[in-house]
Amino acid sequence: MRKHRVVITGLGAVTSIGIGVSTFREALCRGASGISPITVFDTTGFGSNLGCEVRGFEPARWTRKADWWTLGRSSQFCVAAARMAVEDAGIDPDVLSRSWSGVSVGTTDGESNAIDKLTEQWVRLGPQGLDPNVIRQVPSHRLSASVARELDLHGEAVTIPTACAAGNYAIGHGFDLISEGEADFMLCGGADSMCRKTFAGFYRLGTIAPHVCQPFDRNRQGILTGEGAGMVLLETLDSALERRARIYAEVRGYGLNCDANHMVAPDRDSIANCMRLAHLHSDIRSSDVDYISAHGTGTRANDITEAAAIREVFGEHLPPTSSIKSMIGHTMGAASALSAIACSLALYYSFIPPTINCQNPDPDCGLDCVANTVRESKLNVVQNNAFAFGGNNSVVIFSRIAA
Repeated sequence: MRKHRVVITGLGAVTSIGIGVSTFREALCRGASGISPITVFDTTGFGSNLGCEVRGFEPARWTRKADWWTLGRSSQFCVAAARMAVEDAGIDPDVLSRSWSGVSVGTTDGESNAIDKLTEQWVRLGPQGLDPNVIRQVPSHRLSASVARELDLHGEAVTIPTACAAGNYAIGHGFDLISEGEADFMLCGGADSMCRKTFAGFYRLGTIAPHVCQPFDRNRQGILTGEGAGMVLLETLDSALERRARIYAEVRGYGLNCDANHMVAPDRDSIANCMRLAHLHSDIRSSDVDYISAHGTGTRANDITEAAAIREVFGEHLPPTSSIKSMIGHTMGAASALSAIACSLALYYSFIPPTINCQNPDPDCGLDCVANTVRESKLNVVQNNAFAFGGNNSVVIFSRIAA
């Protein structure tokens, strides 16, 4: 038996469609697109130069303790999103520092943007030309450690590298610590920045879309890489009620598993089992779920497999299922964290984010993908799907708070 119920009281988002939770929510409801030409790295030689890059981000605005220029781009995003979540929660940072508070961050690439820079320096100048400050940015543990240092937090600081499922993993880890009484507060989420390595990898796989990302559309052509960070503040329900905090959602539970099969091909049965584990851990039935925030990458392999797993688990009760990757691209380790924020906003403000660019829903998917237009809907239970290379699957269940 868990000791405590766990709730989300603060949200922080750095995305290509908006920085800050209010701007992000408005963009989700509007069905905004974050697509623009990539400037973070040189796309010369590639057949496409489009992605979902964060624009107008000012790291100095969100960094108080560390020198922002000593942090890699992913760490800058992560620190900013964490500070946003603390401010949104209306909690004094000194209270967090005096409490047993920690950080768990999921990522795919860590600071591969820094590795891009070092590679360029090596090619041009040789090893003697490598920038020591950029070298210090590379270790992925700096994502969580930078947040802990910035906010003076003394609990666990963990970076979880389970690729595109990592944000959910990080939230699950924070949930366990809070629910078992091993932490008072946890800042949890995910972060990644765009880099040539990831873009080139997906390009060589033939999965980069030339224009837009179209999850669950019969004319889909692939993903668009993105970047950003999403962080949520977790605490016990008792703590939130005592300080009269705004409660976006309750974290009911989660499921994790691994296909243990193919590096890039998703497995329907394993994904279905992960959903069942999440339902069991959350003490709900599939029929309780009112909305699914899909992994929904816009590739045929993912869309068809995920849809088939959903149909297997939910049968005739198929909840509306949308993918915000149609708006913000595939943000890798930040993806499920930003989707968790979208789920929390959907519960609190009673709406379902749309799947934009969906002109011809694929009958092979057979889902209500909330095409193109936001839908008003009072939701009680929502499910957040995330599936990664290597077969790492994660599903988190959130609900409207019920005392």
